[in-house]
Amino acid sequence: MGLTNQSTGLGALDQMFEIQLESPDDIVIALAGNPNTGKSTVFNSLTGLNQHTGNWPGKTVTNAQGRYAHRDRPYVLVDLPGTYSLLANSVEEQVARDFLCFGNPHATVIVADATCLERNLNLVLQILEITDKVVLCVNLLDEAKRKKITVDLKKLSSLLGIPVVGTTARSGQGLEELKDTVEKVALGKIETKPIKISYPKDLEKAVEEVEIYINDVVDHKINSKWAALRLMDGDQALLASMKDYLDLDLSQDNGLKEKITQARENLETEGIERESLRDLIVSSIVQTAEDMSKKVVSFENKHYNALDHRIDNILTSRLFGIPIMIALLGVVFWITIEGANVPSELLAKGLFWIEDHLTTFFHGINAPQWLHGLLVLGVYRTLAWVVSVMLPPMAIFFPLFTLLEDLGYLPRVAFNLDHYFKKACAHGKQALTMCMGFGCNAAGVIACRIIDSPRERLIATITNNFVPCNGRFPILIALASMFFVGGTGLMSSFGATGAVLLAILLGVGITLVISKVLSKTLLKGLPSSFTLELPPYRKPQVGKIIVRSIFDRTLFVLGRAIVVAAPAGLVIWGMANVPVGNVSLLTYCAQFLDPFGKLLGMDGYILMAFILGLPANEIVIPILIMSYMSQGAMLELDSLHQMKQLFLDNGWTWLTAVCTMLFALNHWPCGTTLFTIRKETQSWKWTGMSFLVPTITGIVVCFVVAQGARLLGLV
Repeated sequence: MGLTNQSTGLGALDQMFEIQLESPDDIVIALAGNPNTGKSTVFNSLTGLNQHTGNWPGKTVTNAQGRYAHRDRPYVLVDLPGTYSLLANSVEEQVARDFLCFGNPHATVIVADATCLERNLNLVLQILEITDKVVLCVNLLDEAKRKKITVDLKKLSSLLGIPVVGTTARSGQGLEELKDTVEKVALGKIETKPIKISYPKDLEKAVEEVEIYINDVVDHKINSKWAALRLMDGDQALLASMKDYLDLDLSQDNGLKEKITQARENLETEGIERESLRDLIVSSIVQTAEDMSKKVVSFENKHYNALDHRIDNILTSRLFGIPIMIALLGVVFWITIEGANVPSELLAKGLFWIEDHLTTFFHGINAPQWLHGLLVLGVYRTLAWVVSVMLPPMAIFFPLFTLLEDLGYLPRVAFNLDHYFKKACAHGKQALTMCMGFGCNAAGVIACRIIDSPRERLIATITNNFVPCNGRFPILIALASMFFVGGTGLMSSFGATGAVLLAILLGVGITLVISKVLSKTLLKGLPSSFTLELPPYRKPQVGKIIVRSIFDRTLFVLGRAIVVAAPAGLVIWGMANVPVGNVSLLTYCAQFLDPFGKLLGMDGYILMAFILGLPANEIVIPILIMSYMSQGAMLELDSLHQMKQLFLDNGWTWLTAVCTMLFALNHWPCGTTLFTIRKETQSWKWTGMSFLVPTITGIVVCFVVAQGARLLGLV
């Protein structure tokens, strides 16, 4: 007959945890594990592209779900956040723990790394205290073999009391056996007998009295011994979760309070203070994991990590770490700049060929001129610019960035920058979110989810816009090439790359300064500590990198940009064609802003281009050209030489170029990023702060540079 939602009490699962069930016969499998164990690879290999990504209810933590079928049965695989424990020290740990406790999945698969099994077993043992329907997937057997590490899977299964399956998920080895085993555990065809962790006798005795009371109250809905341990440890988050999911408010249960108080007093008489209780619990788990690992893991080569350590001695050294990081970033940007030119040009030609045919069509049906202007010259042309300028660089940058991520280099970047972010009272993981911002600030804001502290997550979100995104690269590259770079061809691209790198370094410096200011004013607090694991270097999977970066990042970000840019085309065309006296509304607004623009080393047309470029930074230059040439629609000149001459004819100097580049680096986030910030923070207040902080910074920086240059007589 098989298991159903009704027979297992999972009828409300989709409502409580937003799990997308399509049938009452769906078998729900939780996927847990430490970070860097290949858990995501297992998930992707089993579910393919049949995935859904969202947020856990009320949490800015990714909820990835996927579906697969095995022996004609439908399975829903829920990828829990990667954690090192379930002690609820972070939002990720709380999410994972709550789903295992209250989501009642039919089975749980724990993915462990065969090369560092001892550390992974700590989480395995904690999960076994919550549920007995567990399958252990010992992954990365290929790496273990390369490092001459042997794991006795049969003995490990016997010691743990649960099925253990060895896999190499990257190549698909062992996944069929894993699916078979999961089915047997989920359907009750395999009876598991998980190991019971032995705690000191005094602790076991104290827990027993609390356990009996809790079991009567919760009626076997969760593991009563585990719950007793957690509540004796003062886990308030568990009480809140029990109220949310079991409708049991044990915080008001005086009987339970008396039992816990009595148990703590009994422990104190035995010399176990409350402050040391957690250490005692954790040390028992760690000791069990250590003893078990010694029995099942053998090392033929004791120095199997020597090569990784030698590489890390260079990549994370004080002398070479930062320069190598900058050089690698420079290579990535140079490849992006060089590689995007031709496809961007071809894409633009194709899209504008379609525009010509759309124009012919509108003329053929005798459509009003204003309708053709709004839909073709306004909406379509704006979208064409956004797609042709944004898609090729993202299609190159994101795979390259994902390649560094797959190699295991990004954690080394965070390690190198951690000291500087600590000095700024920010979180070391902000370095990773900042790196994601290079491709797209919206993606960088989403990446801020990896930061546990809400205060430090907000700092990372507000300051992410200080690193130039893919939409601002064309502005920086074009102005640098026209005003500050000599030569042509290869030398010009190297010069443009150097200018972009300088802009990035300035952006990183401003990020650190503003993070420090925010942490001392609006977002006061001490920087939190975090565990930064340097994973082993791994051979990247190029095919999966391309698919993941294109579908998960490039098309996702481009889709959001299109949604925001489409209505902007209407506004831009309208302002350029609605007259106010003898000039267009666009020119009228530019003339109004001109005095303020001059104070900042720019002019009113430049400020209007940035304002109208709010939906997408890619359209700033086309809007500026349109404004200077008094045209009614966006356009682009055929060469940088023509563009430079146009700018010079309109009063530009080297100072104008510098201030425009500085303002491009420091101004409000684009519409896509603002939309993402609002969605991530669920707050208009912090969305507004994310708009104001970089804008005020840009105004101040441009004003100081412009007025300083004029006072010194440099212009």
